Amino acid sequence: MKCQCVLGLSFSYTWAVFQIELLSSGLSLSTESQSNAADKRLLDILRQGLATEFPNPERIGCPGNSLLKGIAQGKVSLTEAEPWLDHLGSCSPCFQEFKKFRSQSAIQRRRVLMLVATAAVLLFAVGGWLLVRTRRSAEATDTAVLDLRERSVARGQSPSLAGEAPLEIPRSAKHLILDLPIGSREGPYDVGLLTERGDQLLRSTGIADLHDHITSLRVDVNLRDIRPGAYSLGLRQPSLEWNRYPIRVF
Repeated sequence: MKCQCVLGLSFSYTWAVFQIELLSSGLSLSTESQSNAADKRLLDILRQGLATEFPNPERIGCPGNSLLKGIAQGKVSLTEAEPWLDHLGSCSPCFQEFKKFRSQSAIQRRRVLMLVATAAVLLFAVGGWLLVRTRRSAEATDTAVLDLRERSVARGQSPSLAGEAPLEIPRSAKHLILDLPIGSREGPYDVGLLTERGDQLLRSTGIADLHDHITSLRVDVNLRDIRPGAYSLGLRQPSLEWNRYPIRVF
């Protein structure tokens, strides 16, 4: 009788250990709280016992590896696993295989999480790089820089007479940065797009500033309605006549 009691007590503890192992793998065997499980040292001892005290060398009644792996990975439902629970709690070879599959599953999960985290970091970095590059590209396309420092000035005549190659500006430009002729003053300026006859197609106003011995002027423009072709870029201070430079819109 005493031997039977000890055996029953040992089985109860080992069965509890097996339930805890299954709970760790994601499969719940009971709705009752498991908070009263034995402390870690006792559980380690019982795990060793469950792994060795129920030999089954002929593997009688053992389920296949696929079911054990499914239970260890938490992919098998309780309903599907329930017919095998009594066997799994009293078969050391099955328990050992279960622990091996659970360990492999845990390693695989860690690797997947690491790969996901690495991929997320890479995607964030690449996305940030593409965003910055796109913005810079858009800014470069939207902004045209015109250097007038060495340009001859035509007043009251067609700039084509000056004999210089025209400046160029794309119709997609939304901003103009003009490096004004040497000696230009700071302050307000008008910038216009003029026809050969002097008709004003558009005009914008900005404030010129001196930076590093260069007087620069920035203005906003809208060239979407301007046809490609040859024009004059007009530059003047308020109430003065236009200084004209040949320019080609493309």
